[in-house]
Amino acid sequence: MDEFGYTQTLDRSIGKFASFAAGVSYISILTGVFQLFYFGFSMAGPAYAWSWPIVFVVQLMVALCFAELAGRYPVAGSVYNWAKRLSTGTMSWLAGWLLLLSSIMALGSVALALQITLPQLWSGFQFVGDGTGPFDFAMNGVVLATIMITLSTLINAFGVKLMTRINSIGVFVELIAAVLLILALGWHVVRGPEVFFDTAGFGEGHDLGFFGVFLIGAMASGYVMYGFDTASSLGEETKDPKKTAPKAILRAVTASFLLGGLMLLFGILAAPDLSDPKVGHADGGLQYIVLSVLGGPFGKAFLVCIVVAVVVCTLAVHAAAIRMMFAMARDNNLPFSRQLSKVDPVRRTPTVAAIVIGVIAVIPLLINVMQPAIFTILSSISIVLIYMSYLLVTVPLLRKRFLKKWPLANDGSEPGFCMGKWGLPVNIVAVLWGGAMTLNLIWPRQEIYNSVPPFEWYLQWGGVIFVATVTVGGALLYRLKIRHQTGVLAEHAAAVAAHPASGEQARPAGEAANPSAAVVP
Repeated sequence: MDEFGYTQTLDRSIGKFASFAAGVSYISILTGVFQLFYFGFSMAGPAYAWSWPIVFVVQLMVALCFAELAGRYPVAGSVYNWAKRLSTGTMSWLAGWLLLLSSIMALGSVALALQITLPQLWSGFQFVGDGTGPFDFAMNGVVLATIMITLSTLINAFGVKLMTRINSIGVFVELIAAVLLILALGWHVVRGPEVFFDTAGFGEGHDLGFFGVFLIGAMASGYVMYGFDTASSLGEETKDPKKTAPKAILRAVTASFLLGGLMLLFGILAAPDLSDPKVGHADGGLQYIVLSVLGGPFGKAFLVCIVVAVVVCTLAVHAAAIRMMFAMARDNNLPFSRQLSKVDPVRRTPTVAAIVIGVIAVIPLLINVMQPAIFTILSSISIVLIYMSYLLVTVPLLRKRFLKKWPLANDGSEPGFCMGKWGLPVNIVAVLWGGAMTLNLIWPRQEIYNSVPPFEWYLQWGGVIFVATVTVGGALLYRLKIRHQTGVLAEHAAAVAAHPASGEQARPAGEAANPSAAVVP
């Protein structure tokens, strides 16, 4: 940690499998695929499954860029710290700010996934009404999500060893369940693959035809395959992180693609009746297919595994948000930084940050409690912010490549991963994809941001308004106030004199790429 200007305050106890599990549990195919299958299917039908391999190929380009950076800078708050060494102080702060906000919102949207599974597992989990009222679904989801976030807060505040132990066990269960589910659905296939080449009438009447509805349905895949940077965000707590983190990132995204893709494939091929409206409805979806195909105790057992996946995904999202808040706070880059960066001397984890994030994550749920489309809205906004924060890393990295400043010149330390000559084309694709997906996600479609009455312009444009507000507001907050206080807090500063990362250029005051150059007493 001295290399980056910090002292080692967190507990370095995470091994190779736990690092891989952190990335897998954040992506969490059993959470994401099951949570949003109904949405993708309702928009574009069976052919929406083509979005899965498309999203994987381009997200792999982003993951490769991140793996290269993780091999150099395996530091907490990975995206923020990477941008800090690639770009200006303003851009790096925005990268951290947007990812922190998105992680907090994603924490709520992931916990909401319990509502899609638990009441189908047992009707007693429907605490609010009987599920048929206009707000029963959303209100009960908020109740379940709040309970889950409370548990996640307690576990993450207790220490990284407990969190990673639970997470690793959960991921092991998730992977085994995914393989068994794929085999079970494959055994019950009732139709051939030609169904994926038939638009089935979807897109009729849309301005762009099937392509228009496919772009909307593809969001279901785009919502799932992200968060692989979590493996690097836990780098300060990982053994041999420069080699472990890059491998964990690439293995997590690849394993998730293979297992998630096969679940989609066989789930659609095994569905008894694709015209059944429940297949494309929030209280049905892939869970409904699994129960219909496998039935009885086997179907219920797989739903239990989905609940386990949601739990560990919530833990991983919460853990990543904590590391981002901690990383920004120890650089004195947040309000109340000294409190937010406090590390419990016994548990060696940022306990205050864990609690604050848990409390804040519940607020968007309460605000949207009367909004039946709460799942889609929260997911959309959080993913837009994540893709924007990723762009604030891949764009300056591409600029460095064009200027021949990346990969870094030999500085005496061996990088954990390097793409060599493939770096430039991979980086270009990563940037183009990030821009296109951000535009697709933020586009003010009624199907996403105002799918149920009342149909108001400010609801449909709510995503654009919110993203613009937090981006512009965040930039102004940094430029007018925070940049004047930036500097590593004394209790987190390395004992040795900090030095800029190799290849860094001098910058004006307030725009230092490496805040460790200054120490705040």
